Amino acid sequence: QVHLVESGGGLVQAAGSLRLSCAASGRSLGSYAMGWFRQAPGKEREFVARISRSGLPTYADSVKGRFTISRDNAENTVYLQMNSLKPEDTAVYYCAAERPGIGRYDYWGQGTQVTVSS
Repeated sequence: QVHLVESGGGLVQAAGSLRLSCAASGRSLGSYAMGWFRQAPGKEREFVARISRSGLPTYADSVKGRFTISRDNAENTVYLQMNSLKPEDTAVYYCAAERPGIGRYDYWGQGTQVTVSS
């Protein structure tokens, strides 16, 4: 069982930056690929970024070149550095742990709100 807690959200002006953190407890994050997702009001949850256990990142096209996912297994934390933020990035951001060998995100945090003003 993995318990995930996101932090770092807030209100920022367009073109600004935020860094989200996802701290894990219960088990080592090194055993999991990790993902960031977001859900805007009235919209379905969407994929933002993923980092494999070996550190290989993948991104949604909408954030490529602006967001960077990273992990610090020693700190049991995953990060999402968000630069050049746009109003359309406004959403609740969630981190999730992908169950090894299954490819399903089984563990989720409670989310952190990111609001980008124009």
